[in-house]
Amino acid sequence: METVLSKDGTPIAYGRTGMGAPVLLVHGTTHDQHNWAPVLPALEREHRVHFMDRRGRGHSGDAPAYALAREAEDIAAVVDAIGGVVDVVGHSFGGLCALEAARLTPNVRRLVLYEPTLPLGPPRSEIVERMQTLIDAGEREQALLLFYRDVLRMPPADLAALQASPRWTARVAAAHTIARELQSLDAYRFDPEPFRAMQAPTLVLVGGDSPPFRRTVAETLRAALPNSQIGVLPGQGHGAIEAAPDVFARAVIPFLAREIPG
Repeated sequence: METVLSKDGTPIAYGRTGMGAPVLLVHGTTHDQHNWAPVLPALEREHRVHFMDRRGRGHSGDAPAYALAREAEDIAAVVDAIGGVVDVVGHSFGGLCALEAARLTPNVRRLVLYEPTLPLGPPRSEIVERMQTLIDAGEREQALLLFYRDVLRMPPADLAALQASPRWTARVAAAHTIARELQSLDAYRFDPEPFRAMQAPTLVLVGGDSPPFRRTVAETLRAALPNSQIGVLPGQGHGAIEAAPDVFARAVIPFLAREIPG
């Protein structure tokens, strides 16, 4: 793992594998760099793949004050440390962070945003309060389960499979980061105007079996980003990276292989 200091001095860790054009993978809420393990074999055949731990997880540091803007600065710092232009793939909350990072550095060449998050519904202050109460009481696993059940509305069978996975312990360990991300998301206001001049080709992916609001988010971004398109992962939801890595890779790899005019 390598480390770069973000703008506020927080150390952000990232690893790499493969050879070829560089791509950076940015994980979502409850995850760390290991979330990308299922798709690495396909991506690293054609790319030098970098995968980061977002702040507060894995090998990365943290800071007392938290804001979504710091997350965007972290990604921009990693992109610039990699050198040259870099394709960025972000999942869920990490997708929103990646989108904001593209405003901070000219070195983002393409974006792939898999079910990025936008605050289209009512604030979740009550859930955040319940989660924080559980965290303060040392009930990290219960806080994590609350997030999956009440926020992501994950089907019971999918949740059971997640609990049985070897990465469940790491998710529990990072449960304290969920409430702050939900709070920052509730405070976020998506303004399309700053993005209208962004020329980075952008693929917004949505699962074919995902709730309708995921498609609404994708359509909102498609309308705001001038060089963007929507792709659908048939038969998938929010967890295709782990549940169907081949489906995910088949959508992403051809997009990253396209020539960019000019």
